[in-house]
Amino acid sequence: MTKVIALANQKGGVGKTTTAVNLGIGLARQGKKVLLIDADAQGNLTDSLGWNEPDKLPVSLATIMSKVIMEEPIVPDEGILHHAEGVDLMPANIELSAMEVSLVNIMSREIVLRNYLNEVKDKYDYVLIDCMPSLGMVTVNALAAADSVIIPVQSHYLPAKGMSQLLQTINRVKKNINPNLKIEGALLTMVDNRTNFAKEISSLLRDSYGDKLRIFKTEIPLAIKAAETSAEGKSIYTHDAHGKAAAAYEALTKEVMSGGKQREKHEADLAR
Repeated sequence: MTKVIALANQKGGVGKTTTAVNLGIGLARQGKKVLLIDADAQGNLTDSLGWNEPDKLPVSLATIMSKVIMEEPIVPDEGILHHAEGVDLMPANIELSAMEVSLVNIMSREIVLRNYLNEVKDKYDYVLIDCMPSLGMVTVNALAAADSVIIPVQSHYLPAKGMSQLLQTINRVKKNINPNLKIEGALLTMVDNRTNFAKEISSLLRDSYGDKLRIFKTEIPLAIKAAETSAEGKSIYTHDAHGKAAAAYEALTKEVMSGGKQREKHEADLAR
């Protein structure tokens, strides 16, 4: 059974793309078949996996979504790129900005991406969607197509208001479009454990939202090596296999894989 996970937060710079890369490749290292979808017109995920000029790619997510809208046939594996570390990628580029505008005026505009995924997802164990830092129509499409959402949250700044807006959007999508949508959890990123402030932010996040959603036990440390991976088109496992960031993403991967059981236990604990 395929699991579709959206990585979403309308605040930029919180580690969505880095998490998509390293969680996706982490799952592939565990023997899972993984499709990564770049749902951001900036193409950061595409760039991070080594395709440094996404605007020159002949087929991207915008191309595929346009075909779905126009009811044109899509060739199997059309536009999908294959990365050396065992994941597939549906890339994105600046054309996705125009798609954001086009979606406003069409029928069933919220489920275009879901309709595409229904055609291809059976080939994969996991599909990870790296959302753009906004709550526009493409992000709504990602939420409508997803089974669950991971919310990366930067540890040195708690975007409480932003979290509230995102949770409201998720709840609206759940109520009106995708009743099965769940929040996988919030993930603390860029955690500098040398400072008391980082620990305070962690405690504040858990105190503020721990009764509303799961907070991942794993925290992603602040690490220069993790930032360097995007320039090399590689995962942290290849770039710095024995570093603290690689260990954290490996732990996150295992936590996500066992997430259903952990979430049930978490919800049972909250109910007591």
